[in-house]
Amino acid sequence: MTPFPLAPADTASSTSIADPMLWALTLGGVVLLLAFDMVLTRRPHAVSMKEALAWSAFYLALPLLFGLWIWQQFGSQTGLEYYTGYLVEKSLSVDNLFVFILILSAFAVPRELQQRVLLIGIIGALVLRGVFIALGAALIANFAITFLVFGLILLATAWKVLKDAREDSHVEVAKLPAVRLTRRFFAVTDDYRGTRFTVREGGRRALTPFALVALAILGTDVVFAVDSVPAVYGITGDPYLVFVTNAFALLGLRALYFVLEGALGQLRHLGYGLSLILAFIGVKLVLHWAHGVWEGVPTVPTLASLLVIVGILAVTVLTSVVAERRDARSRVDAASSS
Repeated sequence: MTPFPLAPADTASSTSIADPMLWALTLGGVVLLLAFDMVLTRRPHAVSMKEALAWSAFYLALPLLFGLWIWQQFGSQTGLEYYTGYLVEKSLSVDNLFVFILILSAFAVPRELQQRVLLIGIIGALVLRGVFIALGAALIANFAITFLVFGLILLATAWKVLKDAREDSHVEVAKLPAVRLTRRFFAVTDDYRGTRFTVREGGRRALTPFALVALAILGTDVVFAVDSVPAVYGITGDPYLVFVTNAFALLGLRALYFVLEGALGQLRHLGYGLSLILAFIGVKLVLHWAHGVWEGVPTVPTLASLLVIVGILAVTVLTSVVAERRDARSRVDAASSS
């Protein structure tokens, strides 16, 4: 079997970003941004649309500008991989918001506490994805078949996302493993006590619903990491690009939640689009693995990947808007006829 490089041959960066100083600065920057968010959410308050839009604009401009620096410093191929990976991760993070909305709604989390719960979920997701990224890099560097395994994982995930989209599935919080396990061993209060995880009641320590919703969010982070890390490894094999695209996609999730909280319900075809994207990247990884065994097997260039992903997202949004308007007209016609 032909040995594989760290990155897929058709998407390999012209310069591998392995500068320890850049890694240190990036990690420091992520920690500072998280610390700043912790300060902002220290005093619970309901997030206004103006505040959410301002922070969303900041967390959108930051990765776009950083991408320009990547492009300038490391070349167009690396820059293209960065932007494609970021687009994939941002798309998946929007889908994650559906689950967050369902969990926060199921737990009836007060609006002033929601952003602190989301921040806990983001920190957990960053830690978990960091572990998955390091593990994935080690596997890819030493085992060529990792590309096939990642590809099959994404194909299976794509099928699950498609099935959920067709069945309009919902999250049953009571059945989440983290929640079931916790309730088996600990007492839980009936109401929220601010951002406190535990309180003392009746002479014993009890968990609050805030602790349970945080556990539920962290539990879903594991699933999201399994989906997202292989997906971006299908775009680039550079661990730095994989990490930074994941970090930027997650950092803006808290503000984006409050911007899209109402609008997400109108993107009814998002699940179909994301299943196509995951399936496409899964096929791309399988083709790359097969190309290392049989040279005649074609591979998918990064530019083609970017065009396909953008095209799928554009069609998904367009068909969702058209379907929503059609149903709105039908409701108006039904109301007027009655």
